[in-house]
Amino acid sequence: MERPAWAPQGIDISVPSVSRIYDYYLGGSHNFEVDREAARKAMEFTPGLPKIMQANRAFMRRVVRFAIGEGVTQFLDIGSGIPTFGNVHEVARAADPDSRVVYVDHDPVAVAHSRAVLEGDDKAAIVAADLRRPRQILDSPEVRALLDLDRPVGLLLVSVLHFLEDEDKPFAAVAELTEALAPGSVIAVCHAAYAGIPLPQEQVAGMVGVYRNIRNPLVMRTREEIAGFFDGYEFVEPGLVPMGSWRPESPDGQEDPYAMSGFAGVGRKA
Repeated sequence: MERPAWAPQGIDISVPSVSRIYDYYLGGSHNFEVDREAARKAMEFTPGLPKIMQANRAFMRRVVRFAIGEGVTQFLDIGSGIPTFGNVHEVARAADPDSRVVYVDHDPVAVAHSRAVLEGDDKAAIVAADLRRPRQILDSPEVRALLDLDRPVGLLLVSVLHFLEDEDKPFAAVAELTEALAPGSVIAVCHAAYAGIPLPQEQVAGMVGVYRNIRNPLVMRTREEIAGFFDGYEFVEPGLVPMGSWRPESPDGQEDPYAMSGFAGVGRKA
């Protein structure tokens, strides 16, 4: 298998990556055949996956604009993935040019391309770190240099928590992050669930099995379980709702059915 010139040295291009699969769903070019093969297998069970990923990105953009409107101008985006059009720093700066953003990902391709995109940008950075190790993120030089944790921060956990199994202690990891943030901070979560996907659960389970087979388990949680990530924060309207229903830009009911998959919400720290 030929290694593309843009692929960082030291990564195994024969092993699929969820961030590169996500890139493929969004129509990106920074993925390998092994990623595309896994994505196509998953889409055999859930053909609307690209629409779900587009809805994820749209939710993120709505959240950033909401946070800026609430006076939050610094963001910590964990599980940020491979850069695509409409990144957090682009959306934030369209509303406030002084916004600061720290991206976090543990995929080498995502980190390498984020560094290339952010080169020369003194108000945005990428940290190579894992959500399972919150202190590694909070104590990183990039976070310390760019974010003032004594002021409100927008913590973005968009389509990342469902890749942490219960044994990874995701609720404890999120709690450690949220407890470190100042009053007025917001947390945004978008999480996969069987609820809302316009297909029989047995069929969707086939897609979940594809992710399990590539050793990137996709954990489908209930609305009640997902709400646990917001402990210590108060939901802002409309609460924890189907993804496409969180402050939609188009009239409710006009979204693609797949955009209503899973749950999304934003909480504020009092």
